[in-house]
Amino acid sequence: MSDQRNNLKLGVMLKLLLSEHSLSMRKLSSQTGIDIATISRIINGKQLARPKHLQQFAEFFGVPAERFFEAAGYIFGLQKEDIYSDIHTSVETIQEILLSANLLDMQYTKIRVEQKLVNYEHYAQTEEGQRIILEDYQEKIQQVGVGPFIDDLNQMYELYCLSSTPSTDRVLLGSALLYFILPTDVIPDYIFPIGYLDDAIAIKLVLHKLSLLRDPPQQKDNNS
Repeated sequence: MSDQRNNLKLGVMLKLLLSEHSLSMRKLSSQTGIDIATISRIINGKQLARPKHLQQFAEFFGVPAERFFEAAGYIFGLQKEDIYSDIHTSVETIQEILLSANLLDMQYTKIRVEQKLVNYEHYAQTEEGQRIILEDYQEKIQQVGVGPFIDDLNQMYELYCLSSTPSTDRVLLGSALLYFILPTDVIPDYIFPIGYLDDAIAIKLVLHKLSLLRDPPQQKDNNS
């Protein structure tokens, strides 16, 4: 019953926004790339909106994503100790639950995270990006406290600060650290529990890139 109420709440919100902007569902579909039948089912409370849909709606209407996630029934305002006890069950467990409920599009999320990381690689090479990493990392890590990827982040930060770390490595490390520090995540951290997943994905992607730098794939011999 609560799911149905949340679906209807989101539907009302979308109807109001469409009316306010004098838009049709067809126009919303063409602008967001979301199938019109999917939009219709979401508006009429017959289908759960995925995080991908909510993010696309937020970007299109210029409305904070938090409003859409709250309307869709995502959990907010949990105490830190409650969050951490659940998060410590592992990112993989949370991911499996969300995938089984069709609440997470991993391919879409991974692509968006990769795009952000590329931007942060460039930013990590600027004086401002480097200053943010060195000055703001410790404060952000204290805010988060604990989590399944905190050890990886701390090791990455230590490596980043070493003068002996190659510049190519520092750029990659810096991209992951900036992703963690800055508030413009693909999935905002306040959306529990999925807000932590994109940070974990970013770390895994960067660690994979670093491993390729140290052990590049062997080129196949065309004459063999």
